[in-house]
Amino acid sequence: MADNQTNNNRSANTPRPGPRQSPGGMHGMGYEKPKDVKKSLGRLLGFLAPYKGSLIFVIFLVIVSTLASLAGPYLGGLAIDQYIIPGDLPGLARISLIMLAAFLTASLIQAASGWVMARISQAALKQLRTNLFSHLQKLSLGFYDKNKAGDLMSRLTNDINAINMALSQNVTSLIANVLSLIGILIAMFVLNIWLSLATLLIVPLMAWFTTFVAKYTKMGYQRLQKELGGLNSTIEENISGQKVVKAFRRNEKAVENFRNNNQATYDAGIYANTYAFLLMPLTNQLGNLFIIVLAGLGGYLALRGLVTVGLIAAFIGYSRQFLQPVRQISEVYNTLQSALAGAERVFEILDTKPDLSDKPDAISLQKVDGRVAFNDVRFSYTPGTEVIRGMNFEAFPGHTLALVGPTGAGKTTMINLLSRFYDVDSGKITIDGQDIREMKTNDLRRSLGIVLQDTFLFSDSVMENIRYGRLDATDEECIEAARMADADHFIRQLPNGYQTVLSERGSNLSQGQRQLLAISRAILADPAILILDEATSSVDTRTEARIQNALLRLMEGRTSFVIAHRLSTIRGANHVLVINDGQIVEEGNHKQLMEKQGVYFKLYQAQFKGQAI
Repeated sequence: MADNQTNNNRSANTPRPGPRQSPGGMHGMGYEKPKDVKKSLGRLLGFLAPYKGSLIFVIFLVIVSTLASLAGPYLGGLAIDQYIIPGDLPGLARISLIMLAAFLTASLIQAASGWVMARISQAALKQLRTNLFSHLQKLSLGFYDKNKAGDLMSRLTNDINAINMALSQNVTSLIANVLSLIGILIAMFVLNIWLSLATLLIVPLMAWFTTFVAKYTKMGYQRLQKELGGLNSTIEENISGQKVVKAFRRNEKAVENFRNNNQATYDAGIYANTYAFLLMPLTNQLGNLFIIVLAGLGGYLALRGLVTVGLIAAFIGYSRQFLQPVRQISEVYNTLQSALAGAERVFEILDTKPDLSDKPDAISLQKVDGRVAFNDVRFSYTPGTEVIRGMNFEAFPGHTLALVGPTGAGKTTMINLLSRFYDVDSGKITIDGQDIREMKTNDLRRSLGIVLQDTFLFSDSVMENIRYGRLDATDEECIEAARMADADHFIRQLPNGYQTVLSERGSNLSQGQRQLLAISRAILADPAILILDEATSSVDTRTEARIQNALLRLMEGRTSFVIAHRLSTIRGANHVLVINDGQIVEEGNHKQLMEKQGVYFKLYQAQFKGQAI
């Protein structure tokens, strides 16, 4: 397809999405509760499946690190009972060195496990991003009509980043903390069963509190991710539409809209983080209360001669270690809530089925002659509002078919249907007698060359933007296409000629120059069917005259569809269809339509009033 752009220029009858509504209060948020948390978590972990061997190695490192760190309190208690109280300085020095070695070993191995896990998580996220972006390329234009670009960008960035935080920083932390809890409990029960039972009293209270907070934290993060998507949409629209904003003096209105969206994001962030940050101070207080109870019970047992001072010290050390993983697991749980909220938004896209897809037995197009027919075609963007009503016509190879009519008549929609950006509601469109729904979509669009009114250029060199029409084309072929489109002259005057890098959307070129590059791209594609949607509307009369001969050479032997409001450009068309309200109201060549003195005649007369017709 020559100009592989997505044309969002719809008919005027096409419904537009309404203004975005910000969620209400706490109970009226604009989010949905997760349908299946376990499924989302399972799918997320599925991206780690290819790295099972590395994950096992990480778990091994975490186990070694945990065992090394667990040795600290035991060795500390041993030092008190066997070396400090008896006054054995050489023994104290030896056990101190052993403790230092244990802590250093734990730290080094912990760093190594984090490095390995970071590589695993980044590889998994790279694949997830690739899957999401690739799937977005497969979705039809109908999907993009219903979803804002900023929200989709948010899913590719903010939501993926939330998942990144959970996988790269918290998976090893979660494993280590769970193993630490198990190891600490085993060590404590080995040392003294009664003090261990006292320790367990705190676990149900912390578990209940964590579950309670996590519930509202997840709800808050879901709302926050949704609001961030809306905020991104506002930013993206206003940055890309700055010319319109300034032309209509709507800078203050743009700031007001941004403030409203920013306030909604602020409120969602406050709600989410309030619950997330609430967990730490309360668990700290529970931990302090627990140590007081443990010290009191341990002191009582020591006075009765049931335990030693060293054992109490070891227990307090383990209790501190016990509270740390409990707190960290609570924090990890909160991070996982954000990650799951992001993952569900990502999987929501991945689970979206394309409206249009090739049939299993879709045929490949070999040679296309270019005979196009619309047979009783009907279409509506929304049910009950037909944009195309019973359209019937035929276009022949080597002929030029012009489509004229008022704005919103359905001309561009006809091209969208021929390109199979949308499927017809009823009837059929055929090329060389074959229904386009039976063809492979890539083959269909390879046979079409489209130059749209709104030219889209990429932030790449001029050469690569022309080569977009046919990726295997040589530099010489790209230059020849530019010559045919009369674009070579201005390209060579650019700072780096064909290697000049264009800014976003080619904004460092004039509208006419961008249009010439789009025509060059179409010439390079060498399609059987050519579609020119107001292709010369953005060039001056002199430039238009210069490229007409190139366009005529390009159209030779091809089926050409020309949409034009400037009726002087279609005088030489073999056939003209006058479209109004989704129907053909007149047809014939220029001379025949002028003789009828109907709709076409009035349109022409309105454009050339006072001139000889």
